[in-house]
Amino acid sequence: MFRPCIVIPYFRHERAIGALVERLRPFDLPCWIVDDGSGGEAAAVVRALAAAENGWLRLLVLPENRGKGVAVMSGCAAAAAEGFTHAVQIDADGQHDTGDLPKLLEVARRHPLAVVSGIPVYDQSVPKVRFYGRYLTHVLVWLHTLSFEIVDSMCGFRVYPLQSALALWRGGAVGHRMDFDTSILVRLHWAGVRVYSVPTHVTYPADGVSHFHYLSDNLRMVRLHLRLLLGMLLRLPLLAGRRLLGRPAPDAST
Repeated sequence: MFRPCIVIPYFRHERAIGALVERLRPFDLPCWIVDDGSGGEAAAVVRALAAAENGWLRLLVLPENRGKGVAVMSGCAAAAAEGFTHAVQIDADGQHDTGDLPKLLEVARRHPLAVVSGIPVYDQSVPKVRFYGRYLTHVLVWLHTLSFEIVDSMCGFRVYPLQSALALWRGGAVGHRMDFDTSILVRLHWAGVRVYSVPTHVTYPADGVSHFHYLSDNLRMVRLHLRLLLGMLLRLPLLAGRRLLGRPAPDAST
């Protein structure tokens, strides 16, 4: 059975969320917006959206800000409780091209036990420091996994098989904040979950809001990569064995 839905982690993106909901409506997929303790006007905007959408759009409100990972996985848990098998994570800031959603879902339908993750295809709006800065994370992730299977671990547009993702999350090792996207993908790979990649267009809105805190989140990412490096060393026989046995890399789907 393949029964997908959408989960949107939301924290004070009130200027972008309405347009994103409009772009998602034609796909006719149940959708959870998980408000990560926004408060004020930002919370009022998503309450009004959910009230106007006749049930396909559900709102889950966390009482305080706990981080992107908690928001995503709270939505995934709610979806699993209603019998959904897969959840599309899409960020609330409007960067991702919803027109690519059918491509991700088709790969997930063909490979229901796998994670399907976007590979960003940027236009000229991408800040150069972000564009080039991502490559350091790519190289570290290839080291952590001894594999090129994860093409991009930072893209917030992906499809999770809920059973595997929730089991890993409940184990308590996955990051809760800006470290979430990379940590869950690496740890799912370690657990034997395949990762398929699909190119997807990404645009940085001129009035976009970023909640990345330069000092605290960079320190968080440094700690993440140190933990993942240690985890790789502990799993070295397993990961090296996969390489020696020639586990084939998934095709990058288009």
